[in-house]
Amino acid sequence: MAENNRAVIRLKEKFPSAVLDVKEFRDEVTVTVSKENVVEICQFLKTELRYNLLTDVTAVDYMGKDPRFMVVYNLYSIPNKDRLRVKAAVGEDGPRIDSVVGVWNSANWLERETFDLFGITFVGHPDLRRILMTDDWEGHPLRKDYPLQGPGREPYKGRLS
Repeated sequence: MAENNRAVIRLKEKFPSAVLDVKEFRDEVTVTVSKENVVEICQFLKTELRYNLLTDVTAVDYMGKDPRFMVVYNLYSIPNKDRLRVKAAVGEDGPRIDSVVGVWNSANWLERETFDLFGITFVGHPDLRRILMTDDWEGHPLRKDYPLQGPGREPYKGRLS
């Protein structure tokens, strides 16, 4: 069914080597693309297929797998009333992917949040700095290897009184 989706068909025509996987689950289509082509693909989705709203940018940490991270873009086409999820894999060593702020300005704070919580660098971002945690905060709290109690604190050992 996902293979019949208009966006999937057009993406496979335009970027045959960059579309790595297509899945559908509960009527939601997810396209996994190569990170090297993410900006070009997002630009195509916005201008040609009218996915004019970037609703979210986040990441998933698959600790222990290679590549470790998956950057996730949730898109919506207002004129077509259609949703699409685009994912791109990013490795653990120096996790980097190109910024899509030039495509959707709404990516600005969303990419900053993903950088802050996962430590993924968005190359070409106009102001990539922490947005939720303080500047002196150590680590990235949504990584699965982040200590549950926070950096430099003793683990909770039961009642305090």
